[in-house]
Amino acid sequence: MRLTVYSDYALRVLMYLAINQDNLSTIQEIADHYSISKNHLMKVTHELGLSGYIETVRGRGGGIRLAKEPAKIGIGDVIRSTEEDFRLVECFAPESNQCVISGRCKLASILDEALGAYLKTLDQYTLADLAAERGLKKLLQAG
Repeated sequence: MRLTVYSDYALRVLMYLAINQDNLSTIQEIADHYSISKNHLMKVTHELGLSGYIETVRGRGGGIRLAKEPAKIGIGDVIRSTEEDFRLVECFAPESNQCVISGRCKLASILDEALGAYLKTLDQYTLADLAAERGLKKLLQAG
């Protein structure tokens, strides 16, 4: 399984905000720090706001910040909210499944078990765990 760029950027934004939680940050600042497109981050930050992970402060000197403590933001929850689907194979989508061996194949149940283990592992970690890495702090501190 491969995460989308969208999920990758969402996690990067959240890590940046966690490390710089004493200050408001701007989308441009985060984009510059990661050398990625501000336009991509605008959509990501908008969705993170709708999901309740970040909040926006408008006006002069405004910016974005975490809406929750980093320890309350689960990595598994972020991935579930940013990934469009977890249909690893065709038979995971009953409405469009055309596989002739569906119902007689163990692959779907094995992959479903693997996906469950993947998400269970992610559920063991929070944004605070990611932001605690000393080397990361040095790389992402604003200023």
